[in-house]
Amino acid sequence: MGRSTPWIHHWSRPIIVAIALIGVIENVYLTSIKLLGGTAVCPTSGCEEVLNSPYATVLGLPLTLFGFLAYTTVLLLAIAPLVFNPTTQKARRQAVETQTRFLLFLVTTAMVCFSSYLMFLLFFRIQAICPYCIASAFFCVSLFVITLIGTHWEDRGQLWLSGLGVGMITAIVALGLYNSVGDINTPNSFSDSSGGNTGLAITTTSGPAEIALARHLTQIGAKEYGAYWCPHCYDQKQLFGKEAFAIINYIECTTDGKNSQTQLCKKAGIQGFPTWEIGGKLYPGIQPLEKLAELSDYQGQREQGK
Repeated sequence: MGRSTPWIHHWSRPIIVAIALIGVIENVYLTSIKLLGGTAVCPTSGCEEVLNSPYATVLGLPLTLFGFLAYTTVLLLAIAPLVFNPTTQKARRQAVETQTRFLLFLVTTAMVCFSSYLMFLLFFRIQAICPYCIASAFFCVSLFVITLIGTHWEDRGQLWLSGLGVGMITAIVALGLYNSVGDINTPNSFSDSSGGNTGLAITTTSGPAEIALARHLTQIGAKEYGAYWCPHCYDQKQLFGKEAFAIINYIECTTDGKNSQTQLCKKAGIQGFPTWEIGGKLYPGIQPLEKLAELSDYQGQREQGK
């Protein structure tokens, strides 16, 4: 009597398809948030910190876009043999399954290696808790494990050798991509003599209208909460210009930023950057100067000009 086939061998492909599909949906959502400048639904502020960090962009594109491509590749490889009828097209189904399983192993190996490096960045560089990132890492590990145990491998020695090669290549690529990224290594980011990172230098010049609005916002107690590495915060600074922004009551929320006031940000319930506090209400995201004028009942000069 032959040995029965383990249940995981029958169900590995459907399980991989389900996990990969969830990964695709997650990355489509996060990519849309990144490209459209929205705020992700998240129980912690870590999601926004990660999405707005320098590590969230690779080769000028959102990292989540590459995640979408990786999960889509796994989805297509896993679903390929399932399109054939197991009764009338059994031979064809088995052939496609054999052809795709090694590719699945290589892709999931690369995913779990790259995801491991991203977890290192999340906990030791960005120092934030991002449920989406942790979930994606769990998905990658699950896909790798199920791919490994979900089929019979005849030559495991060759398999591990191939996996080691893919892991080394992935590590080299990851280090190369992020070699110039970091809180203190970003070319356009710097620390001033008093200590603490200040981010990109403001390059725009303020006009009388911007300066007058900044003074008004400060007089009524308005605050802007931000992070020195946040690109949206930088865009907000550029709208005001160097002279006007120097007047704004700016609260730095990152621990290694200049004049950091992290506890104040937590107390205020800040979930993303930038966030304006005007009249006791919070307004997340980049705010046009005209909008800030309306929210603060500013009655002065409205015509901005740099």
